Amino acid sequence: MDLPLDGAISRYFRDEAPEEVRHRIDLADEDDVLNPRYPYPEKMKRKDYETQMQALQVELVRFQAWVKESGARVAVVFEGRDAAGKGGAIKAFSENLNPRGARVVALQKPTEIEAGQWYFQRYIAQLPTAGEIVLFDRSWYNRGVVEHVFGFCTPESRAHWFEQVGPFEEMLVNEGIHLFKFWLNVGRATQLERFLARERDPLKQWKLSWIDAEGLRRWDDYSAAIAETLIRTHSGRAPWTVLRADDKRRTRLNLIRSVLAPISYARKDPTAVGVLDPRIVGGPEVVTSGGGV
Repeated sequence: MDLPLDGAISRYFRDEAPEEVRHRIDLADEDDVLNPRYPYPEKMKRKDYETQMQALQVELVRFQAWVKESGARVAVVFEGRDAAGKGGAIKAFSENLNPRGARVVALQKPTEIEAGQWYFQRYIAQLPTAGEIVLFDRSWYNRGVVEHVFGFCTPESRAHWFEQVGPFEEMLVNEGIHLFKFWLNVGRATQLERFLARERDPLKQWKLSWIDAEGLRRWDDYSAAIAETLIRTHSGRAPWTVLRADDKRRTRLNLIRSVLAPISYARKDPTAVGVLDPRIVGGPEVVTSGGGV
């Protein structure tokens, strides 16, 4: 079987990964959570997950109906470590929504024209109109983390971005947009195990890039950039919700609840929405305390 990237992921696992990380992956059973700092040793049972998710899907449909009827505007930012489960979380959030009122924005590398514009300009064009939900699969936070780690931006341009991102988000909130910012964090063994699974799966190999392979070697650089970015861009008006994402099922349930819980939409069933798990959901302290080791 031909492996993408000339087998770079497997080669990293075999030749460069920390011994402790390789050990966890080699010894883990299918339902084990690989991150030793994760609060649950095993993944959530499928039956429990499906029961709770079905109830939340009904609530999401009710939520979208309220968004449309009220003219509300909702922007949900999905950020996180590579392989943290952003795509699956977006799919779980949107799978039963009317696509005419809910769309996913996943922008490519800036064009030459976009590169010459104000950094936030191409994202502004994608913000929700009245009655719409927009899900950003990565966002203007590229500058804070990946562009910095790989040297795609200068220190000066990143510093300028830090000066502007807070006021930019403050304007969005003042305009009446419901802004949710999610960071999905996973441990090092979890990330590598998911990359190895993608490498072997012909249907998911397209998700891998050289950035992913090289990023494995830059775990510490990523960690520093993530912590700085979350701390400096966390505010009362535009807070970060950080989820320990080593178990995708718990991540998706808590992410959806984090959107539904604070809004009083028509026909809301608080019992179906449920409560957030404080062991899974937090703020920047989840990262700064070593929650993604």
